[in-house]
Amino acid sequence: MPAVGAVFVGGTDTHTCTGAVVHSKSGDLVLTAAHCLAAEYPATFVPGFDGHAGPADVWRIDTVYLDPRWVTAHDTAADYAFARVSRPAGDSVEAVAGSSRALGMAPGEGTDVTITGYPLGVGGAPVGCSSVTGPAADGGYPSLRCGGLVDGTSGAPWISGATVVGLVGGLDGGGCD
Repeated sequence: MPAVGAVFVGGTDTHTCTGAVVHSKSGDLVLTAAHCLAAEYPATFVPGFDGHAGPADVWRIDTVYLDPRWVTAHDTAADYAFARVSRPAGDSVEAVAGSSRALGMAPGEGTDVTITGYPLGVGGAPVGCSSVTGPAADGGYPSLRCGGLVDGTSGAPWISGATVVGLVGGLDGGGCD
């Protein structure tokens, strides 16, 4: 799934989160979890990461857009971020990834959802699952039984059809169990 990729923070070879290219007029937006991006650390994104990335595969995260609820109180209901990316070649990440996802509303109970994410580490392939959403949890968001989403899969999109309908949070051990 080339629209999903790994997020690297701090200029290292270790990917720490997952992101997804989302459709935008400029073709340069990635969706991930807010807790994945800290202002004091540089971050990059590699769409369709397959364990190796050359310099031309890496997109620099230039600007991060956060919900004010996350900025002021780290409200877990606002644990999402949009990141504007670029690279020296000057093309759009949406064009290079060959696909992007539209943004949709949170799914209702009984919606088929697929999740693809990158476990924390150096190299490696993505993991994922497909499941059906369950009743809303205490915070008002749908539940989902999806094993194997370990550290690093934060920011992985919940995809229903061709639409992103949510993402994996995970701050302080939250997210999918």
